Amino acid sequence: MKAVLFVLTLAAMAYAGNVFVADYEYQADLNVFVVDYEYQADLCVYVVEYEYQADEDDSLWYFCDYEYQGDVSVYFCDYEYQADLCIFYVEYEYQAGWTQGHPWQERLH
Repeated sequence: MKAVLFVLTLAAMAYAGNVFVADYEYQADLNVFVVDYEYQADLCVYVVEYEYQADEDDSLWYFCDYEYQGDVSVYFCDYEYQADLCIFYVEYEYQAGWTQGHPWQERLH
């Protein structure tokens, strides 16, 4: 049963361009913590204005309004130790990307 849930979670994360923010931790595929500095982050994220801009890139996120629109659902946790992934928001698209190797790398798109 756990293996089936794991496979379904991976399938849901095939494209992470559209991100839905869950209200509760149990509703999310991934727990995320926003850090204060770029060097603390696993992933630098650039938030795009339109859905089509976020295709096939882990670091370009488009926040959608409804869960069915999202390719992945995230929960923003309060503490870093609760997170599966630490992110930092960048101002420019060219700054976005992975800062180091991470188990979730290449699994978000």
